[in-house]
Amino acid sequence: MRKDYLAFFVSMFLSRLADQILLFIVPLIVFQTTNSVSWAGLAFFVESLPRYLSFPICGALCDKFPPIRILHISQVYRAVACGVAVVLYGVFGGIYWIVALSALCGVLTTQGIMAREVVMPYIFKHYTYTKTLAYSQIADQTGLVLGPLIAALMLEVWAWHWVVLAIAGLFLLADLAMVYWQRTSSVTLETFEQHHDVWLKPLRIAFGHIRRLAELKKIIGLAVGVNLIIGVTLATSAAMVIGQYSAGKDYYAGLQAAGAMTTILILFFLARVSLPLKVLGALSYTLIAAGAFITAFSPSTWGYAVGFLLIVGFDKMFNVYFRTLRQQVIPPQDFGKTVGVITLLNNLSQPLAGLLVAVLAAPVGTQQLILLLAFATSVIGIGVVVLHGKASTGPEIYGTDAD
Repeated sequence: MRKDYLAFFVSMFLSRLADQILLFIVPLIVFQTTNSVSWAGLAFFVESLPRYLSFPICGALCDKFPPIRILHISQVYRAVACGVAVVLYGVFGGIYWIVALSALCGVLTTQGIMAREVVMPYIFKHYTYTKTLAYSQIADQTGLVLGPLIAALMLEVWAWHWVVLAIAGLFLLADLAMVYWQRTSSVTLETFEQHHDVWLKPLRIAFGHIRRLAELKKIIGLAVGVNLIIGVTLATSAAMVIGQYSAGKDYYAGLQAAGAMTTILILFFLARVSLPLKVLGALSYTLIAAGAFITAFSPSTWGYAVGFLLIVGFDKMFNVYFRTLRQQVIPPQDFGKTVGVITLLNNLSQPLAGLLVAVLAAPVGTQQLILLLAFATSVIGIGVVVLHGKASTGPEIYGTDAD
């Protein structure tokens, strides 16, 4: 892999690693301090809600201003915010500062994610977009997996405020990797003239594209179906493994690790092997739905593990399909604002699945609820194919370019 490409992916990995460490420690510190599950849940809500709600505005900003500059701002300001939070904690005490920090960093993280989404189609000229997405997902997934593990190790030897300072250091390293990428890369990004409004006008433009472009309606519908399964799996996996099957925490941790490894192997496969875009979409959606049915019907931990690995592993394959297709059909000048709205719409079904678990798991039963949502996902998939089956899926995408 070229050095400039590697620097960009290293920056992505370090940024995701720092973000995941922060995501992990905030509810934990709040719970350890207050000994209240309710307060820990509130802290998670406060740090996660701004991430979702800020996608549309962050996408619009990436169309209006240079995305590389926005990416630098995202990383540097997160490092500065970590330092300020530690100083405020040292002066005033309390855990409010770490909760406020997580909310602010959530918005800045979304801004960084959107900036990378905008630039990635243009900076990897030697790779197809599918291959670019596969490598970026590997960097992202590796940080996602290692974050909680490293956070737990750091909290064993350091107080939380020292961990926050270490997070600041990771954000600065991520930005240094970006600086190296800029110095070694000859890419010049195209800029487009934008209107002054970054609130209502971008939303109207984005929803206009969604209304007019059949492919966007298709992939949004499919993503809603997939996220129903992802949401119910995230919300019930611990209860199923530890509660339903009495498998223990070690088995659950091993299953999570196996899911991460399965995901990374599938992404490496996508980076090296040619697959048409239609195959990516149909195969990933079908196997995710099949995994949900397996987890719903399985009488044992082994059966549940098979279904779980299908769901978490092929979710990333669907992600590559989804992002490749939307990149083909969204006009470049409106890419950020449209992706921001689409991302918000896609993610709404995950908290909906969590809400359904909270309301229906006890009276209906967990496996019965999973079965219900698996059936709903299947109906959504069939409905989308019937309604939009004649829509073009664009050219076939291959991932065998030379490194």
